[in-house]
Amino acid sequence: MSLTDDPDLQSVLFGLFLSMYLVTVLGNLLIILAVSSDSHLHTPMYFFLSILSFVDICFISTMTPKMIVDIQTQSGVISYVGCLTQMSLYAIFVCMDDMILTVMAYDRFVAICHPLHYQVIMNPCFCGFLTLVSFLLSLLDSQLHNLMILQITSFKDVKIPSFFCDPSQLLNLSCSDTASDNIVRYFLAAVYGLFPFSGIIFSYYKIISSILRIPSAVVGVYLSSAVSHSPRKGAVASVMYTVVNPMLNSSSTV
Repeated sequence: MSLTDDPDLQSVLFGLFLSMYLVTVLGNLLIILAVSSDSHLHTPMYFFLSILSFVDICFISTMTPKMIVDIQTQSGVISYVGCLTQMSLYAIFVCMDDMILTVMAYDRFVAICHPLHYQVIMNPCFCGFLTLVSFLLSLLDSQLHNLMILQITSFKDVKIPSFFCDPSQLLNLSCSDTASDNIVRYFLAAVYGLFPFSGIIFSYYKIISSILRIPSAVVGVYLSSAVSHSPRKGAVASVMYTVVNPMLNSSSTV
């Protein structure tokens, strides 16, 4: 595996990826620490936010440390077992990230569109259930990708034209016909990409529709009262969402 053979560019990439990795990990750790240490933040919204931060740390840690070490040591060697492990973890955390974002959108939908039933619906048991289902679905996606790769008996080349073990790159190196595997891979991408995206779009569509039905004067009174009654929560929420967005962007960029 290799990203570039240019020594000058490798030095730049080493510093860039290392700084991005540290910022992402430390930023998400601060979010988890803030949520866990403040009892006022022990709500479903911040629970899912801390789960998302943990998933982002795991996601970026599956590839970036190995890539940084490879750049520093001028080595891009990875074992077959290590490649399968990296591919499995990558699939799990990418899918888990999408699932948690969908769950967070549903949480906001319930909070805004059904505020009187929010505490009943989004109880701790249900939040844990949603997290468990998200993990199991992600694990299923990972294992299906693993089964496709394990069926490959021989490869055209031992060099992967990428900086991590991408399933599509491994399928391209197969000596056997992978048409059926590609169909399965595209189907999984459509299912695990379309359904979470549709859930997020639907949730925010309902949220926006509910907000637009509220008279503007009522919205102003609601917002002002919310800030005045809980200025600390409003400030913490602003800081959290200001911090988490750059961290997520860093994770997706890497």
